[in-house]
Amino acid sequence: QVQLVESGGRLVQAGNSLRLSCAASGGTFSSMGWFRQAPGQEREFVAAISWSGGGIYYDSSIQGRFTISKDNAKNTLYLQMNSLKPEDTAVYYCAAGSRVSGYAEHYDFWGQGTQVTVSS
Repeated sequence: QVQLVESGGRLVQAGNSLRLSCAASGGTFSSMGWFRQAPGQEREFVAAISWSGGGIYYDSSIQGRFTISKDNAKNTLYLQMNSLKPEDTAVYYCAAGSRVSGYAEHYDFWGQGTQVTVSS
């Protein structure tokens, strides 16, 4: 049974940094990604990475501030978030699938989410 468990979300002040983790188990995946959903808004793409290496994609809204990475030995996905802004406040979800994509429908498995709140 595939499980994706996110951690690391918390309340931080604007300008600070935070690192999210997503521990994966129960399967192998070609790609993993991060999405986020703010209250009253649709889930949106943040970043994605090819599990075998080579492909990394970011949404333009966070490019230069966020970095996606992975530890294959630990089956763990990370999202390093720097220079956080109040508009980054959202529930952040980890997802796994068979293709590197910015579209949520291309991912087969999802974590439960971790709350990130950025205060001004």
